[in-house]
Order: sequence, then structure tokens, then C-alpha cells
Amino acid sequence: MPAQTSDQRWAARAASGDESAFRELYRAHVRPVYWIAHGILGSPADAEDVTQETFVVAWRKLGTLELQGGSILPWLATICRFQAANRLRQRRRDQAHTSRALDDTIPDTVDVEEQVITAALAERIADEVGSLSDLDRAVLHLCAAEGYAYQAAAEELGMSHAAVRNRLSRVRTQLRGAVQEERDA
Repeated sequence: MPAQTSDQRWAARAASGDESAFRELYRAHVRPVYWIAHGILGSPADAEDVTQETFVVAWRKLGTLELQGGSILPWLATICRFQAANRLRQRRRDQAHTSRALDDTIPDTVDVEEQVITAALAERIADEVGSLSDLDRAVLHLCAAEGYAYQAAAEELGMSHAAVRNRLSRVRTQLRGAVQEERDA
């Protein structure tokens, strides 16, 4: 049987009520979930709200999750898309009850094709991150997810500032390439 990924371990612990394990899942995936929400809603404030709603729903549903792959991100992305669609519907209802005209920037429907593309992209990114070395994942996590400066990440990992900068640059290039491949597919 293959070894469990950190997402699988954290999800199992969180499903049994371990809040610290859920915090680890949150820290690992809050930024990608935010950007999915922001891409759908176009509003930083709404994206923040939907991101929080996504993790509240995830916390409640973790007990029913059967994580097949290594990453929980595709599942979170699906929850996020549903929460964002709910937010769009709420916007339309709110605007319909005001004297202002409906904002043309809000789509009338949720584009299912775009949702499928977003899910495929999230899965592709998760796969790409999963293929990184442990050190590269640690650098990415500290700098991209936790917001560490290069020097702080270097001290945390016991390596040089330049090594962190170079590894992160290489990882970002690799992830951009994966995103572009997915979009071109």
C-alpha cells in the first residue's frame, strides 16, 4: 500500500476532531482556494469570505471524505466553486431587490466548462506540487503559502538565501509551465 501523503494524514486526523491538523490543511491550501474564489468572483472581499466558507464546509464534511489522490485541493476547489456560485446567486438576488441595475460584470450563469477547467487545473497543480522534492515543497510552502521572506525561509530550512531564491524560482517556473500546459490542452 502506498504511503499516505501529508494531506491524507492531516485529513484523517482532522476528521477525528484534531483542530491542529485542520489548521495544517488550511495553511497548505488557503492561497490556492482564495485564488480560485477570486477568479470566479473578481472581488477580494468576496473571495476572502468564500475561502472561509469553503474551509467551514470542509471541516463539517471531513468525516465523509474518502481522499483517493494525494491532495485534498481538488475537493476543496469543488467546495469553493459551489460556495462562489452561491455567492454569485446571492449577489443577483440582492441586486434584483435594489433600485440599481444588475451589474454587467456578474455572469448570469456559472460556466460549467470553466469549473471543469478550474478543477483540472487545481488537480494538475496539486500533482505538480506532489512531484516536487521534499525540500522544494518545503521552500514553496514557507515562501508561497506561509509568506516567509527568503532569508527567514533559509534560516528555517538551514540553507542559504540564494538557494531558497533559486529553488523557489525553479519551482515557480515548473508550476507556470504545468499551468500553461493545462490551459493549452
